[in-house]
Amino acid sequence: MVNQISVFLENKCGRLVNVCQTLGRENINIRALSIADTSDFGILRLIVDQPERALSVLKEEGFMAMETEVIAVEIPDSPGGLADVLHYLEEAEINIEYLYSFVEKPAKDALILMRLDDIEKAKKVMEEKGIPLIGGERIYSL
Repeated sequence: MVNQISVFLENKCGRLVNVCQTLGRENINIRALSIADTSDFGILRLIVDQPERALSVLKEEGFMAMETEVIAVEIPDSPGGLADVLHYLEEAEINIEYLYSFVEKPAKDALILMRLDDIEKAKKVMEEKGIPLIGGERIYSL
């Protein structure tokens, strides 16, 4: 499992930089991020090298933040690689709430981070299909 930090932000100038500066001051490194927004607010999803500390620091600074478990899978960085994984989840009737990715350097594989409605079932499917699951410690240390 990978621990993701979600931060709820007002959709106004300066809020994202405040989060990044707060983490930077505390020497917490961002490994991956995603932002979903509406006209009034956004949800910043972060994978950081020190998730427990990041959550504590952000809350101390007055940010509305929470920790969520996601899974990370490693797929070939080639056309159709993601489609195969998504097909396995569809066959198992596992709903994807959201996903985002990043590519390690050198880029031979892509890492996909997913929030799913049944993480335990998804882990079993990935194991059965030979899709490597990547643990938090590896993600945090990239």
